Amino acid sequence: MASTVLTLIGKPDCHLCEDARAIVTEVLADYPAVSLEERSILDDAELLEKYVEEIPVLLIDGRVHTIWRVKPERLRAALDERQT
Repeated sequence: MASTVLTLIGKPDCHLCEDARAIVTEVLADYPAVSLEERSILDDAELLEKYVEEIPVLLIDGRVHTIWRVKPERLRAALDERQT
């Protein structure tokens, strides 16, 4: 089974991004096989154009899971579903 990759897209000094990172980090403590990548819209013109008004964005294996606010119970459900 391929491992799951979460991608958190945001930018520095973004309080919603910091909140999302804290929730994702807390949830991932229970999912050691899931990896986290962080990307900044300031480092990628394509991401900036696509997500400038929507950060933070959380992707699961490249697909949008949520924008703005990460809900731990929804993220856990999505990760549990991938493990079955």
